[in-house]
Amino acid sequence: MNFKVDDADVDQYYERVKKQAESAGYHLNPDIEFTKSLLKNIIINMKRYGYGACPCRLASGDRKEDMDIICPCDYRDPDLNEYDACYCGLYISGDILNGEKKLKAIPERRPAKEEREKIAGYHTETESSLELPVWRCTVCGYLCAREEPPEICPICKVDKERFKRFM
Repeated sequence: MNFKVDDADVDQYYERVKKQAESAGYHLNPDIEFTKSLLKNIIINMKRYGYGACPCRLASGDRKEDMDIICPCDYRDPDLNEYDACYCGLYISGDILNGEKKLKAIPERRPAKEEREKIAGYHTETESSLELPVWRCTVCGYLCAREEPPEICPICKVDKERFKRFM
Protein backbone atom coordinates (compact mmCIF):
# COMPACT_ATOMS: atom_id res chain seq x y z
CA MET A 1 0.00 0.00 0.00
CA ASN A 2 1.07 3.56 -0.64
CA PHE A 3 1.25 5.63 2.54
CA LYS A 4 3.12 8.52 0.93
CA VAL A 5 1.86 11.94 2.01
CA ASP A 6 2.92 15.10 0.23
CA ASP A 7 3.61 18.43 1.91
CA ALA A 8 0.55 20.10 0.35
CA ASP A 9 -1.74 17.54 2.01
CA VAL A 10 -0.03 18.09 5.37
CA ASP A 11 -0.28 21.89 5.01
CA GLN A 12 -3.97 21.68 4.16
CA TYR A 13 -4.66 19.31 7.08
CA TYR A 14 -2.64 21.54 9.43
CA GLU A 15 -4.74 24.58 8.51
CA ARG A 16 -7.98 22.65 9.04
CA VAL A 17 -6.93 21.17 12.40
CA LYS A 18 -5.56 24.52 13.59
CA LYS A 19 -8.79 26.31 12.68
CA GLN A 20 -10.91 23.66 14.43
CA ALA A 21 -8.67 23.68 17.51
CA GLU A 22 -8.71 27.46 17.84
CA SER A 23 -12.46 27.70 17.30
CA ALA A 24 -12.95 25.26 20.19
CA GLY A 25 -10.47 27.00 22.52
CA TYR A 26 -7.54 24.62 22.01
CA HIS A 27 -3.95 25.39 21.00
CA LEU A 28 -1.71 23.40 18.68
CA ASN A 29 1.96 23.04 19.51
CA PRO A 30 3.67 26.16 18.08
CA ASP A 31 6.63 24.09 16.83
CA ILE A 32 5.21 23.90 13.32
CA GLU A 33 7.73 21.32 12.05
CA PHE A 34 6.94 19.01 15.00
CA THR A 35 3.19 19.59 14.67
CA LYS A 36 3.17 18.91 10.94
CA SER A 37 5.19 15.74 11.54
CA LEU A 38 2.49 14.49 13.93
CA LEU A 39 -0.26 15.46 11.50
CA LYS A 40 1.54 13.73 8.63
CA ASN A 41 1.57 10.53 10.67
CA ILE A 42 -2.12 10.91 11.46
CA ILE A 43 -2.76 11.18 7.70
CA ILE A 44 -0.64 8.04 7.17
CA ASN A 45 -2.78 6.25 9.78
CA MET A 46 -5.91 7.44 7.94
CA LYS A 47 -4.57 5.83 4.77
CA ARG A 48 -3.37 2.71 6.58
CA TYR A 49 -6.38 2.07 8.83
CA GLY A 50 -9.14 4.33 7.55
CA TYR A 51 -9.04 6.48 10.71
CA GLY A 52 -6.62 8.99 12.20
CA ALA A 53 -5.14 7.10 15.12
CA CYS A 54 -2.77 8.99 17.38
CA PRO A 55 0.72 8.60 15.90
CA CYS A 56 2.24 8.11 19.37
CA ARG A 57 0.29 4.97 20.17
CA LEU A 58 0.20 1.58 18.53
CA ALA A 59 -3.09 1.20 16.67
CA SER A 60 -4.61 -2.25 16.30
CA GLY A 61 -6.23 -1.62 12.92
CA ASP A 62 -9.65 -2.26 14.50
CA ARG A 63 -11.54 1.04 14.54
CA LYS A 64 -13.81 0.00 17.41
CA GLU A 65 -10.87 -1.08 19.55
CA ASP A 66 -8.95 2.13 18.74
CA MET A 67 -11.85 4.56 19.05
CA ASP A 68 -10.29 6.09 22.17
CA ILE A 69 -7.05 6.97 20.35
CA ILE A 70 -8.49 8.56 17.21
CA CYS A 71 -7.20 12.13 17.21
CA PRO A 72 -8.28 14.08 19.14
CA CYS A 73 -8.12 11.17 21.56
CA ASP A 74 -10.25 10.63 24.65
CA TYR A 75 -7.21 11.44 26.82
CA ARG A 76 -6.46 14.88 25.38
CA ASP A 77 -8.48 16.91 27.87
CA PRO A 78 -7.38 15.04 31.01
CA ASP A 79 -3.76 15.33 29.84
CA LEU A 80 -4.18 19.05 29.13
CA ASN A 81 -5.74 19.58 32.56
CA GLU A 82 -3.06 17.66 34.43
CA TYR A 83 0.09 18.14 32.32
CA ASP A 84 -0.68 21.15 30.08
CA ALA A 85 -0.25 19.04 26.94
CA CYS A 86 -1.67 15.91 25.41
CA TYR A 87 0.36 12.69 25.30
CA CYS A 88 1.90 13.33 21.89
CA GLY A 89 2.28 17.10 22.38
CA LEU A 90 0.00 18.10 19.51
CA TYR A 91 -2.33 20.04 21.81
CA ILE A 92 -0.90 22.32 24.51
CA SER A 93 -2.27 24.65 27.16
CA GLY A 94 -2.26 28.43 26.97
CA ASP A 95 0.40 28.43 29.72
CA ILE A 96 2.80 26.49 27.50
CA LEU A 97 1.87 28.55 24.46
CA ASN A 98 2.61 31.77 26.41
CA GLY A 99 5.90 30.42 27.78
CA GLU A 100 4.68 30.34 31.39
CA LYS A 101 5.26 26.58 31.57
CA LYS A 102 7.50 24.19 29.69
CA LEU A 103 6.40 21.12 27.78
CA LYS A 104 7.37 17.96 29.67
CA ALA A 105 6.95 14.23 29.23
CA ILE A 106 3.38 13.02 29.62
CA PRO A 107 2.78 9.55 31.09
CA GLU A 108 0.51 7.21 29.16
CA ARG A 109 -2.96 7.18 30.68
CA ARG A 110 -4.58 4.80 28.21
CA PRO A 111 -5.54 1.68 30.15
CA ALA A 112 -4.38 -1.76 29.01
CA LYS A 113 -6.70 -3.53 26.56
CA GLU A 114 -8.25 -5.72 29.27
CA GLU A 115 -9.07 -2.68 31.39
CA ARG A 116 -10.52 -0.82 28.39
CA GLU A 117 -12.81 -3.76 27.69
CA LYS A 118 -14.07 -3.68 31.29
CA ILE A 119 -14.68 0.06 31.09
CA ALA A 120 -16.50 -0.27 27.75
CA GLY A 121 -18.90 -2.76 29.32
CA TYR A 122 -19.56 -0.52 32.33
CA HIS A 123 -22.20 1.68 30.72
CA THR A 124 -25.15 -0.54 30.01
CA GLU A 125 -28.50 0.73 28.92
CA THR A 126 -30.98 0.99 31.77
CA GLU A 127 -34.56 2.06 31.93
CA SER A 128 -34.91 5.79 32.33
CA SER A 129 -37.73 8.23 32.84
CA LEU A 130 -36.13 10.59 30.31
CA GLU A 131 -37.98 11.02 27.04
CA LEU A 132 -34.74 11.07 25.04
CA PRO A 133 -31.40 9.34 25.49
CA VAL A 134 -28.47 11.48 26.64
CA TRP A 135 -25.31 11.23 24.57
CA ARG A 136 -21.81 12.14 25.82
CA CYS A 137 -18.83 13.03 23.64
CA THR A 138 -15.97 10.84 24.86
CA VAL A 139 -13.43 13.49 23.86
CA CYS A 140 -14.73 16.71 25.43
CA GLY A 141 -17.65 15.56 27.61
CA TYR A 142 -20.34 17.50 25.73
CA LEU A 143 -23.81 16.19 26.62
CA CYS A 144 -26.94 16.31 24.53
CA ALA A 145 -30.40 14.78 24.83
CA ARG A 146 -31.78 13.63 21.49
CA GLU A 147 -32.64 10.48 19.57
CA GLU A 148 -29.18 10.18 18.03
CA PRO A 149 -25.88 11.94 18.74
CA PRO A 150 -25.00 14.93 16.54
CA GLU A 151 -23.09 14.25 13.32
CA ILE A 152 -20.27 16.47 14.60
CA CYS A 153 -19.64 17.49 18.21
CA PRO A 154 -20.30 21.24 18.38
CA ILE A 155 -17.50 21.66 20.92
CA CYS A 156 -14.52 19.60 19.75
CA LYS A 157 -15.67 18.73 16.19
CA VAL A 158 -15.21 14.95 16.39
CA ASP A 159 -17.52 12.61 14.47
CA LYS A 160 -20.78 11.09 15.71
CA GLU A 161 -19.13 7.73 16.41
CA ARG A 162 -17.18 9.28 19.31
CA PHE A 163 -20.41 9.68 21.32
CA LYS A 164 -21.52 7.08 23.84
CA ARG A 165 -24.97 6.77 25.33
CA PHE A 166 -24.71 8.35 28.77
CA MET A 167 -28.23 7.77 30.10
